[in-house]
Amino acid sequence: MKLIRFGEKGKEKSGIVIDDVRYDVSASGIEYNEQFFASEALQEELMDYIETNRQDLPIVANEVRLGPPLEKPGKIVCVGLNFEDHVKETGLEQQPEPIMFLKANQSFCGPQDGIMQPFGSLKMDWETELAVIFSKRASNVTEEEAMDYVYGYVLMNDISERHFQTDRGGTWDKGKGCDTFAPVGPWIVTKDEIADINNVGLWLKLNGEMMQDGNTRDFIYRIPKLISYLSQFLSFMPGDILSTGSPAGSGMGKDPQIWLKPGDVIEYGGDYLGSTTQQILAYDKALI
Repeated sequence: MKLIRFGEKGKEKSGIVIDDVRYDVSASGIEYNEQFFASEALQEELMDYIETNRQDLPIVANEVRLGPPLEKPGKIVCVGLNFEDHVKETGLEQQPEPIMFLKANQSFCGPQDGIMQPFGSLKMDWETELAVIFSKRASNVTEEEAMDYVYGYVLMNDISERHFQTDRGGTWDKGKGCDTFAPVGPWIVTKDEIADINNVGLWLKLNGEMMQDGNTRDFIYRIPKLISYLSQFLSFMPGDILSTGSPAGSGMGKDPQIWLKPGDVIEYGGDYLGSTTQQILAYDKALI
């Protein structure tokens, strides 16, 4: 199943996608939030509602805005340098354990809302990634049981400001959590729809030119390992997001390097995860 949320920003309604057609299921009263992801009863209630009302579900026109496919998560946890080719292109050193950083919740936004260049930005970059949505609290879980805590997957673009991240001291978080720096969507796909999560293609184009063309088969650390490892340091809660790292092709890794600027258009997607288009917006405090 594919979950979407659609409509005016801040007033999104719940929907689903079946055979590439978008349907409104908001009359069910179900919202895609922490309570939903934690409750098998609510998930079954949604399935029952769809089955009972399948022929009468309102169609959502393709022109209608898609918002983030879930309500704002408790936290967004990210993994850095999880593809060998990306490690090489950046010139950074792979660490003996997975690299973890957090994105501020204010970076969370929809798949079509635009990405705003922050004030003082010099080196704005892209990284398209597969992200995990959790279904229950995961704390100190084993690799063997890790997938039991996964509800599904979603596309995320880990936008970075490399000048903030690498040139201004401190942790990576400085360049990762700016407003609009975590666009999520277009939809959440339940884990049963992906036969092999270690064979999912990911791609990104900048102004029509292919920049990233990778596959999760090249993960350094696979998802069960990441969940088990990271759950030592924090508890993942239902609806939390874990973004699993980017393949090669970031602007930082180009020669010469390429940085995003207002007016640029990035299109990105992944197998099963859908695709979306984002425009880079100039800084505007009024939009924050």
